[in-house]
Amino acid sequence: MKNTFNLRRLNASGGGQGIVRLFVVLALWVTGLSMVACSEKPMSFNAIDITGADYAKNLTWTDAKSQAHQLSDFKDQVTLVFFGYTQCPDVCPTSMADMLAIKASLGDLGSKVQVIFVSIDPERDTPQVLDAYVANFGADFWGVSPKLGELKALAKDFHVFYQKVDGPTPTSYTMEHTAGFYIYDKKSQLRLFARFGSSQEAMMNDIKALLHQNG
Repeated sequence: MKNTFNLRRLNASGGGQGIVRLFVVLALWVTGLSMVACSEKPMSFNAIDITGADYAKNLTWTDAKSQAHQLSDFKDQVTLVFFGYTQCPDVCPTSMADMLAIKASLGDLGSKVQVIFVSIDPERDTPQVLDAYVANFGADFWGVSPKLGELKALAKDFHVFYQKVDGPTPTSYTMEHTAGFYIYDKKSQLRLFARFGSSQEAMMNDIKALLHQNG
């Protein structure tokens, strides 16, 4: 930002008026520099910043009571979307337990954080099964059980990998899958991806930053 002024011309305009004008110009120049500095300072996050990504934008579902929902229902909240399955032995319950702890640590702000668990195993995770599962971690957690046909398109849109791994019996299979949270700001805009294993403190700080962001 280039700001120049002619000191000699100001002084030539006469005594006190020139000095007053000089101080006015200086004040405006300093204020302009401060505004530029503030506007150019980006937010810093612990998670991967994917602001502006052209994927993971659409998530709609119908709950166990046949009520339709979508991400935009949670405006003015920070929303976290996780893909997993209820019979996951470690990653999924650990991730949900982390979110329960984070919401508790946020105190009153915890009510402004929405967690959505999307099943990659709709064959076993019916809406009723999923509702019971997420309720173990938080009464306000949402479970999404897409139909098999819908899941494929949803996983593609979110860049999520999932694959069935056969077990000793037809119903004892496990699922390999992408593990992490897609984090949306208060305008339901995708902002971050937090990998599995991110510390509770790091995630909490990112969530706080988005909650306190203007707009």
